[in-house]
Amino acid sequence: MQELKPVDLVVIGGGINGAGIARDAAGRGLSVILCEKDDLAQGTSSRSGKLIHGGLRYLEYYEFRLVREALIEREVLLNAAPHIVWPMRFVLPHSPEQRPAWLVRLGLFLYDHLGGRRKLPGCRNIDLRRDPEGRPIRPEFTRAFEYSDCWVDDARLVSLNALDAEERGATVMTRTAATAARRVNGAWEVEFTAADGTQSKVKARAIANAAGPWVEAVINGVAGSNSPRRVRLVKGSHIIVPKFWWGPQAYLFQNDDKRVIFVNPYEGDMALIGTTDIPYEGKPEDVAIGESEIAYLLAAVNRYLKTPLTREQVHHAFSGVRPLYDDNAENPSAVTRDYVFDVAGEPPMLSVFGGKITTYRKLAEHALEKLRPFFPAMQGAWTAGAPLPGGDMPGADFERFLDALRQSRPWLPDELALHYARLYGTRTDSLLKSADRIGGLGRHFGGLLYEVEIDYLRRAEWARSAADVLDRRTKHGLHITAAQRAAVAHYMGG
Repeated sequence: MQELKPVDLVVIGGGINGAGIARDAAGRGLSVILCEKDDLAQGTSSRSGKLIHGGLRYLEYYEFRLVREALIEREVLLNAAPHIVWPMRFVLPHSPEQRPAWLVRLGLFLYDHLGGRRKLPGCRNIDLRRDPEGRPIRPEFTRAFEYSDCWVDDARLVSLNALDAEERGATVMTRTAATAARRVNGAWEVEFTAADGTQSKVKARAIANAAGPWVEAVINGVAGSNSPRRVRLVKGSHIIVPKFWWGPQAYLFQNDDKRVIFVNPYEGDMALIGTTDIPYEGKPEDVAIGESEIAYLLAAVNRYLKTPLTREQVHHAFSGVRPLYDDNAENPSAVTRDYVFDVAGEPPMLSVFGGKITTYRKLAEHALEKLRPFFPAMQGAWTAGAPLPGGDMPGADFERFLDALRQSRPWLPDELALHYARLYGTRTDSLLKSADRIGGLGRHFGGLLYEVEIDYLRRAEWARSAADVLDRRTKHGLHITAAQRAAVAHYMGG
């Protein structure tokens, strides 16, 4: 068994919380190993609703601290990653059977003012009978409210945090499980097993357990310990259909069970619809959408549409398991989306329960502050003003960057230039290298996917399989055929 150089911190879990903690810790001067048993973002963090949002409906559950923190984070992340995070306007048709207009207006007033909004426009009223946003909506819905939140490429957010962690000195080990951890002579001894069977071990001063749905498995199985806190697994499913409206806006529909359903523009000509909230007791890796969930989402949306969506229009779907902190709420929708830490023993294991993608950066800050007594020389918080890889654009102005990219490489088709700018930002030149024509991008695999992008993701972002490239680091998989997907797998040696 290979013995690795001792480190300050081992982070278990390559989702958004683990990657965020690893990045923050490395930037504070700690030596860090981040291990993930599968690919980065392979679990919950690539199966979200892909929104950076305050959580409008959480106001009904009096989650004011969480909503305020999330609202502040929207603009922090807009500045840090303007290539993968951008503003989106949401149209909320008024349905008086669910919530009275005064309550919605009050919620939106709080939403506009709790978080010190600066960049994003405030809410406004919409006449659905007159304004273009009302075209797909049934005539009985005559008014709506429009407000701001943000879109995010969730899996890329994870990759960029891991990339920044590595560039600040962390070691990132994908497809490598932490299989055992025990306290030996005042330190943790952590054993790893890679997918190829290779084993290694390291001594660490602390462990951050950010394994998401597997957090209890790490506490109980890997470390042989226990915790008074519990994680509550809730399944959230999404469907993808053709986009059925004109314009860049998203919609938020109130369902008759008091839940809300997001309908967001997705990948150009598609719409992403979600989500469900169902208690889940199976293995997290086995989660899958059920037909009843598809029917639920279609019914919730069709209540508002002039032209109903059909089952045949659902051409893709995915499910994720949210590892929420178990606060004993009876209704899965009422379970807190806030996060809780358990710091146990010495040397410590910090375990993360709950959280949401919007607040991952603050979660990481708070996690490091919880560990500060064990690292008194650790530097202070730093991530609030630091761009993520590719996000270092003057003024966080994505449109100006895109214009400059198109001028510097006029041979790039507009759609391809937008794709590279959105996914890689200022790292686009590292991807394209010296290419000066389309032929310089190498083999074309279909859609917007060329060999140069696959090679870059293998070289710089730990991509090993076709799914790593097509489903997580990009969404090319939604735009190519089964035969083209097989060609990518063959090219990558799988």
